[in-house]
Amino acid sequence: MPKPLEKAYIYGKNALMEALESAPQVIKRVHLSPDVSDAALRSKLKQRGIPVSELKAGEANRKVGDDKTHQGVIAVVDTGLLVRSFDDFIRELTPTKATALAVLGEVQDPHNVGAIIRSAAAFGLAGVLIPEHNQAQVTGTVVKTSAGMAFRIPLVSIGNVNTTLRTLKDKGFWIYGLAMDGEQIQNENFDAPAVFVFGNEGDGIREKTLETCDITLSIPMHPRTESLNVAVSAGIVFHAWSGKHPHALRA
Repeated sequence: MPKPLEKAYIYGKNALMEALESAPQVIKRVHLSPDVSDAALRSKLKQRGIPVSELKAGEANRKVGDDKTHQGVIAVVDTGLLVRSFDDFIRELTPTKATALAVLGEVQDPHNVGAIIRSAAAFGLAGVLIPEHNQAQVTGTVVKTSAGMAFRIPLVSIGNVNTTLRTLKDKGFWIYGLAMDGEQIQNENFDAPAVFVFGNEGDGIREKTLETCDITLSIPMHPRTESLNVAVSAGIVFHAWSGKHPHALRA
C-alpha cells in the first residue's frame, strides 16, 4: 500500500527554487499568483513537469496564514520524500574522521529542528537523524526555517535513539551528548567519526541516552546565563567540530 502524502506547504521564490534545484521530487503542485512574472521560475517548473495552478485571491491566507510573506508562490510538497530510512543511509555511508551526524532526541519546536538542519548543512555534517516518535517531524515550518537546507542535507528517520546510537558505535562513531556538566567543548579533538545528540528543550537528553553516550560536552558560558537554546547550542557545537575538520566545509 503506498505511503500517504505527508503534505506541507513551502512558500516564497527562494524556497521553491531551492527545492527545484535540490529535491524536485518532493514538489507535487505549485500555486502561482497571476502577477508572478518570473520567466525562469515558470520555465523550470515546466521542465520538471510540475503541475501549476493559479493562486486565487485569499487562497494564500487559507493555506499558509496571513502573516507569511509568500510572494505569490506556494508549493505543495511531500515532506515524507525528504526523509530516508536509516538502513539505506547507513548502508551507503563510509565514515571517516571528518564525518559527523546530528541526532535529535525529542526536540519539540519545529523552528529548532529547522535551525539545527540549517547549521548542520552549513558546517558540513553528513546527516540529521530524526526519531519517529516524541519528536517534531519535518514539516513546512521546518523546511522554511532551514532556509532550504532541508533539501540539501540527508534527513534520516530512526526508531529508538539508543538502539541507533549503539549501531553507530559499532560503525566506529564516537557519541557526544550535550549536557551542562560535560567536558568543555574546546578541549575535544574530534579525531573520530562523531555523533552529536541534542535533547528536549526543557528536559535535555534522556538519562538512558546519556548512558549510551561516550562523552558529554558542555559549552562554556558566562555565569549569568544558565543555558542556551538547543538550536544555538547545535550551531556552536557544529562550528567547533568543523574547526577541527575545515575540509568538511569545502567538500
